[in-house]
Amino acid sequence: MTLRGYVFDAYGTLFDVHGVVDAGRAITRDPAALSAAWRQKQLEYTWLRALMGRYADFEVVTEAALRWAIRRLGLRADEADVRRLMDAYLTLACFPDAKPALERLAGRPRAILSNGSPRMLEAAVRSSGLHRHLEHVLSVDAVQTYKPAPEVYALGPRALGIPAGELLFVSSNAWDVAGAKAFGYRVAWCNRQGALEEELGLRADVVVPSLAELPL
Repeated sequence: MTLRGYVFDAYGTLFDVHGVVDAGRAITRDPAALSAAWRQKQLEYTWLRALMGRYADFEVVTEAALRWAIRRLGLRADEADVRRLMDAYLTLACFPDAKPALERLAGRPRAILSNGSPRMLEAAVRSSGLHRHLEHVLSVDAVQTYKPAPEVYALGPRALGIPAGELLFVSSNAWDVAGAKAFGYRVAWCNRQGALEEELGLRADVVVPSLAELPL
């Protein structure tokens, strides 16, 4: 495939969302369960808000999902605990393969296209050092809705000035892969966990176990 640029999902692809586990140890003996419930509800709330036409930025959505997960698991947490867990999202570690992959792809524009709010993305990109390897950091906040809405995916070609069919969209989230493919991107699925493909009739152009194996 002829590629003129790269567009990356952020959370779960470049940044490890389950890096919040350490912050969760203060309120539960099973922080992995808290992280899993939080992440699932976070995604559900983005989809529900998009369908209802009731946009709120990702920081609001993320906090609402955290409060739900705490109640669902019957945990005790005060406002200081909530703030500590939310702050963990601002300094998420990137996956070990993220920075080397972005360095390897230098020479063509590299962008993030994420559900994250501008503040959350700027903090995570800066704290991880990825800002040195990105030409664009694009947030759904610009169009006030969430993936997989087509108007979100349209932000990539618009910012880079390159048609979607000449860009490689990279995500570790199978539903995001389907959304990007439906819009018209070339798509790489970074399937680190050996997850199942979604049954939506849309397939990635390439499946890789690591960002290190993305096509040039």
